[in-house]
Amino acid sequence: MDNFIKDKDLVIGTRKLNSRLLIGTGKYPSKSMISKVIEKSHTEVVTMALRRIDTSKKERNILDYIPKNIQLLPNTSGARNAEEAIRIAKIAKEMGCGNWIKLEIIDDNKHLLPNNYQTIKATETLSKLGFVVLPYMSPDLSSARSLVNAGASTIMPLGSPIGSNRGIRTEEMIRILIEEIDIPLIVDAGIGKPSDAAYAMEMGADAVLVNTAIATSNNPINMAEAFSMAVEAGRIAYVSKLGRTLERAEASSPLTGFLGE
Repeated sequence: MDNFIKDKDLVIGTRKLNSRLLIGTGKYPSKSMISKVIEKSHTEVVTMALRRIDTSKKERNILDYIPKNIQLLPNTSGARNAEEAIRIAKIAKEMGCGNWIKLEIIDDNKHLLPNNYQTIKATETLSKLGFVVLPYMSPDLSSARSLVNAGASTIMPLGSPIGSNRGIRTEEMIRILIEEIDIPLIVDAGIGKPSDAAYAMEMGADAVLVNTAIATSNNPINMAEAFSMAVEAGRIAYVSKLGRTLERAEASSPLTGFLGE
């Protein structure tokens, strides 16, 4: 981004991030593709489910495909309550994955919507233990404020049901959270196209997290680059402030003074 465009830094925990695109590591045709996707996405934060890491096997595990300079963001996928999520977070830290944790607590197997109450409980405990907590949540202002008070480093409201690629269906709720919450807001789940990511950034989201839309495309490597460009374009548009909208037409050039009129 050019120097004349003033923008605030994105800081999570104590780390300043240059990229506002976070990516996941699930659903790829092969683990060997992940390194190239990370490179093309220009991401600095990669999330992965702890249950995908099996250091007991001789074959390479997911961590072998993530560059050392990338911030690991293990997630608590599979946790159904706060106690299970806290246990997974502690195991991830003991395995050397660091102190960042993306809280995913889902007890609804049909719609896969997060349980905000259990997520707040786990956030409070883990933040006191020194974790940098990034909680995935249903977009609700009261819950978001409780997460802030519980010590969350970000909030991560869903755009639409996880894995659906349906875009930003929770637009109005996310707008309220952007206006009212002072910690970074990362739109997670449901982003299906680069234009969805650009739209979230134009709204004022601090970052987006994308997995399924990249991993299930015909060319995940090229799609990762497309998302990187879309996120940057959306952020530049937000910082530059979008032009006004009008109810009726307005000519771009004067309608008088042409051919002597």
